[in-house]
Amino acid sequence: MTSLPAATSGTFYIGGDLPVHRLGYGTMRLVGEGAWGEPKDPNQGRRVLRRAVDLGVTLIDTADAYGPEIAERLICEALHPYPPGLVIATKGGITRQGPARTEYVGRAGYLIQCVEMSLRRLKLERIELYQLHRIDPRTPLEESLGALRQMQEQGKIRHIGLSEVTPAEIEQAQKIVPIVSVQNRYSLADRRHEQTLAWCEQRGIAFLPWYPMAGGKLLKPDHPLLQTLSSLAERHNATPAQLSIAWLLHRSPVMLPIPGTSQVQHLEENVAAAALQIGIDEWSQLEAASQQVS
Repeated sequence: MTSLPAATSGTFYIGGDLPVHRLGYGTMRLVGEGAWGEPKDPNQGRRVLRRAVDLGVTLIDTADAYGPEIAERLICEALHPYPPGLVIATKGGITRQGPARTEYVGRAGYLIQCVEMSLRRLKLERIELYQLHRIDPRTPLEESLGALRQMQEQGKIRHIGLSEVTPAEIEQAQKIVPIVSVQNRYSLADRRHEQTLAWCEQRGIAFLPWYPMAGGKLLKPDHPLLQTLSSLAERHNATPAQLSIAWLLHRSPVMLPIPGTSQVQHLEENVAAAALQIGIDEWSQLEAASQQVS
């Protein structure tokens, strides 16, 4: 297993007892635009998932809101029965009314249903990591996390995480149930959650950055970081996207990047980023450029 490309990213133990290779794969791009509807080519999506496992990816991140329900279904179709050591992390707590249109729902009854339906779609007896997709401001956090704690006590969830939260919100949640992961928007070009990352790092909590390439904006010709990225990437026969993923792995030992794609070639390029060897001076140069635009 250690010879596989994803393994070169290192291993992290989520919750102290759930090992995954640090470079994972996110499934939002397996479905239609705006995380809505069927993909143009479902077979291609299934090929991407199988290839991810072939490359040593052991953490696949998904959510019932991707499609909705479609990404979870594709995972099951492509990979079930699952190979030993594969962790499928899913999320609940968002309803979707159309492309990029969402509403947060954290009521206990709804979240319990979310867990049960994800278990059914994924053909799992237990979800190793279940994350509250968003905190619902209309529902007490005690109710939302109390429902997930109930499912944990029933053996249907192993570990619980949060998404798009502050340190204060994590601390509030920790009083209700142990929190082992945080999934916040974060990239070289979008560092609004530095405080949350530092909080997680101090406590050994996994930090899963979503939009690790700023939703593609980082790679557009007019982005102020692209020139620095391209220059450094060229020295290492790499792409700017690969360098941005390598930077995330370098940034913190608790960072578990989950770049998503619907193309096998892009997946292979993303995973290959784990093997990039970048010098300290080059990281400093990239960091300085990032600080100027963040």
